[in-house]
Amino acid sequence: MALSARRGGLLEILTFDRMITGPVIHLVYWCGMGVILVAALSVVGAAIGVALREGSWAAILAAIPVLVVGLMIVGALGLIWRAMCEFYVVIFRIGDDLTALRKAAEEDARRAGR
Repeated sequence: MALSARRGGLLEILTFDRMITGPVIHLVYWCGMGVILVAALSVVGAAIGVALREGSWAAILAAIPVLVVGLMIVGALGLIWRAMCEFYVVIFRIGDDLTALRKAAEEDARRAGR
């Protein structure tokens, strides 16, 4: 019984009856967020590194706007990345909904034909 269910699941994936991109996009999202986190840490490290290397008050005051603007850009990148991933999830959910509607319409047509 379990073997036939596995074959059916594999057959659904191979024939594109079931899409696997929905779960995969979640992995892609978290990988992208990891890259954005590394970018945020790089901005913080660069701003602190420049301020400490120069050692003057002018360098520290110059590093603060760089830090703030860099973190704002990284925050915007995070929002854009989230929006892009949500867009792909919505597209695939629309496909799932259309498949469900098609199956319901076929079931109604079969019932009406009896």
